[in-house]
Amino acid sequence: MSNSIDFTVYGEPASKANSRMLVHFKGKPAFIKSKKARDYARDFQLQCKRVDPLLDGDLAVTIKIYYASRRPDLDESVILDCMQGLVYENDRQVREKHIYHGLDKVNPRAEISITKI
Repeated sequence: MSNSIDFTVYGEPASKANSRMLVHFKGKPAFIKSKKARDYARDFQLQCKRVDPLLDGDLAVTIKIYYASRRPDLDESVILDCMQGLVYENDRQVREKHIYHGLDKVNPRAEISITKI
């Protein structure tokens, strides 16, 4: 198996800071992922093929996130969460990050490269 993988996931990720919503279950408050975050996670799983075996050890990631507008915060955390169980066991394996903001109104996406270090 190669020491690095590259792939693209189409769609605009939700900012993790803004991707929680307050709901009540049996009268008790709870925070759940927003619809946008749940939809992105579903779309991510459909587009990202499972790496077998999962990458192990320390990893470096480079992600260029192309947003449809300048409004969203640059936030890769939802993408890192989505890769758990598909690319690597746990996002704590990521020891180096290079995150870039791009604009593409027609084709928002995340171009992802992961390398073992």
